[in-house]
Amino acid sequence: MNLKSNFFEKKGGNIRIAHDEANASKEIALTLQSNLPSSSIFRPIVFVCIGTDRSTGDSLGPLIGTKLQDHNLHHVHVYGTLDEPIHAVNLAEKLAMIQSTHFNPFIIAVDACLGRLKSVGQLTVGDGPVMPGAGVKKDLPPVGDIHITGIVNVSGFMEFFVLQNTRLSLVMRMANVVAASIKDLDMALSRKDFLAAAAKDNDIPPMIHTQE
Repeated sequence: MNLKSNFFEKKGGNIRIAHDEANASKEIALTLQSNLPSSSIFRPIVFVCIGTDRSTGDSLGPLIGTKLQDHNLHHVHVYGTLDEPIHAVNLAEKLAMIQSTHFNPFIIAVDACLGRLKSVGQLTVGDGPVMPGAGVKKDLPPVGDIHITGIVNVSGFMEFFVLQNTRLSLVMRMANVVAASIKDLDMALSRKDFLAAAAKDNDIPPMIHTQE
């Protein structure tokens, strides 16, 4: 869990949007796609969903991972679920496993964070890593080439207590939006591969038939 989200405007490769805004998942998917490396063949796309099921506010990441685990995603890999969470105790071990499993992965970190009262419920896609555990004063390695964060409650006082008393209904709604955006991204990458293959096929010169 981050202490707070960076304050990005909808500019360039970054976006900040309310989870209940119309087409929020589509906007997030498009922003993620604009931040991806040119080829997912050479850099596999890995979502690392950080958090724990032992804290309502910190369950955003593993809820998203759980919502995605039964979907047949073709172009992205997802780690961190309610059954197998990625949290402070095992973060370094899980990151090492991901690095050994995927060659030069492009990692998208997903985490909950605290922020201003007026920003609660907003989702951010931003450049660079998240700093897991910063909200509860834990020193953990940064995670991600880019990140998705969701502001689940207010920062500034007794953060651990605030996380424990965050409303699950809000976290669930935010998780639904992010999970939908990741599914949309996977579908968009599938369409991109299909169109690329079709274009390649169309470049093949036609066979020349001769009569003997």
